[in-house]
Amino acid sequence: MATETKPAPEPLNWKRSLLWLALAVASFHAAYTSLKYPAAGLLIFGYAYGLFRLTDQPTVRRAFYFGLATGILCYAPQLGFFWRIFGPAAVVLWLILAFWIGLFAAIVCGSFRRWGKTRAAWLIPIVWTGIEYFRSELYYLKFSWLNVGYALPFPIFGMFGAGFIVLLITAIFFIRPTLGKVTFSELLALIGITAILAALLLPAYSGPPRPKVSLVGIQMEFPSSGVLTKALDKALAKNTNAAIFVMSEYTLDGGVPDSLRNWCRAHERFLVVGGKEFVTNDVYYNTAFVVGTNGDLVFQQAKNVPIQFFKDGLPATNQAVWNSPWGKIGICICYDLSYTRVTDELVRQGAQLLIVPTMDVEDWGRHQHELHSRVAPVRAAEYGVPIFRVASSGISQAINGSGQVVAQTTIPGSREIFSVQLRLPRQGSLPMDRWLAPLCTGITVLLTAALLWLTWRDKMRAPKA
Repeated sequence: MATETKPAPEPLNWKRSLLWLALAVASFHAAYTSLKYPAAGLLIFGYAYGLFRLTDQPTVRRAFYFGLATGILCYAPQLGFFWRIFGPAAVVLWLILAFWIGLFAAIVCGSFRRWGKTRAAWLIPIVWTGIEYFRSELYYLKFSWLNVGYALPFPIFGMFGAGFIVLLITAIFFIRPTLGKVTFSELLALIGITAILAALLLPAYSGPPRPKVSLVGIQMEFPSSGVLTKALDKALAKNTNAAIFVMSEYTLDGGVPDSLRNWCRAHERFLVVGGKEFVTNDVYYNTAFVVGTNGDLVFQQAKNVPIQFFKDGLPATNQAVWNSPWGKIGICICYDLSYTRVTDELVRQGAQLLIVPTMDVEDWGRHQHELHSRVAPVRAAEYGVPIFRVASSGISQAINGSGQVVAQTTIPGSREIFSVQLRLPRQGSLPMDRWLAPLCTGITVLLTAALLWLTWRDKMRAPKA
């Protein structure tokens, strides 16, 4: 006897859409509320599920608007400090970020309307990852903060792999009611698939660790040149065995002065300090200088991605690693840490430790500092290498190769000193989501083009009134 198929449920009405919108927004903010409760990051699943439900609209246009509204209500409160930095232009930046959520909702809705939920569900994690990678890495206003991977308490899948896994699991539960009850074997299969993907996306084991290196960070914001050696003396008195001292981005308004060179020579210590390498009187590279124990410059690295709309120097012309006495050390400056294409290259070159001089202005507020501090633990866990990040004002961090914060400063923490011993692994490794994310972006572009073409074809074939 033939079984009856249940009719497809009607698309969401306005009332139910607003309820799912409220769930998505509330879950997002709860996941990002506080660094004190990392487990709250699991509430990002509520955000993903609410967003999925919002894609079930009668028209693609309405799905886009609900996605756009979700993006605005999620991003604008989290990035309220944009108003202090950019003024009214912050509204435009919030809208641009929200646009990508609207685009995701529109593509998924169009796929559901054309092919059905069951057939199109496998596209959901691909579209999400493709859009997340594009908006984080591939265009002028790229911005990776507030991605799914930054909310999770254990970022073991890679930055974009974490988002893929969350959306995959949520997509399965999203379409599962249309297929009947979940059996025990199906639940085991889901757990097995997740475990396999986790194994594929985890960084490879890098072998026995090497000896530790002692580092000291000094948190100072736009200091006068006369106080730098005094601050270094104070830091050395507290950490007599430290080998490398680090100061933040833009500690210097030019190159390294003789006073700092002489200090390194007299105390036989290394110093990593942010400054400027001038090309002309007003054109420069935002640069991190490494001063050796003999007072000479032994390495320097310019910032690869100067911040948009800021006077932040020219982009670096090359990347290299510092062959230090302890191993290969990669140096990236501030916002460079947010871009996988910058940090991936350092790991490819064999970086065993990342040092990150950073500028986080005190006036930007506590929440900006807390959001920025989510980046480094994710990067360390992705690559399996420790990170030493020294900001101009809190939060500076020392993170081991498993992504655990082992030392950090307070906010604002003016002239605060912190120290750590970090083990350098034999090598870091790239998570496998580094090929997954570009692949998803390519598929998303093709899918979008296909949907646009099919829509155009249907309009051309429709009988004219």
